[in-house]
Amino acid sequence: MSQREYHIVVLGSGPPCYARDPGYSGHRAIQELYMKTGQGFLLVFSITSQSSFYELAELREQIRRIKEDDNVPMVLIGNKSDLEEDRAIPRPRAFAISREWNIPYFETSARRRANVDEAFVDLCRQIIMKDQANRRYVQAESPSQRAGRPRKPAKRHRNRPKCTIL
Repeated sequence: MSQREYHIVVLGSGPPCYARDPGYSGHRAIQELYMKTGQGFLLVFSITSQSSFYELAELREQIRRIKEDDNVPMVLIGNKSDLEEDRAIPRPRAFAISREWNIPYFETSARRRANVDEAFVDLCRQIIMKDQANRRYVQAESPSQRAGRPRKPAKRHRNRPKCTIL
């Protein structure tokens, strides 16, 4: 069975998971590279921080602009649900944004591992569904429709087992 490799990028409060070196000067360029190559995104904010919540709108727009796609697989995550007494973002506000952006919303706690797996599974499900829909679209095209597009070079090691979550 052929397997595909999917790249997941975590963006939001704190440094991105792939660029944890705070002294790295090329941070923005690397972030844009990962936005361009990422297939799915976890938009993470702390429920205890208004600034982390409001930063996500800009990140989401940047992803959509860089990917030139309004339907990029994304999940909105309110982290630190174990700190309910310090909540700065009301739950209804987060749900309203998720509905506006048409993406699922999960409240997670890394400390308790609450809903962490569910958020990743949902994102992976979205990525796989989009990949399958794109494959069906390409297969449904006639040869004359494909004729005008340049062919991508064949990839080596296509049957190599792959499963990567960054």
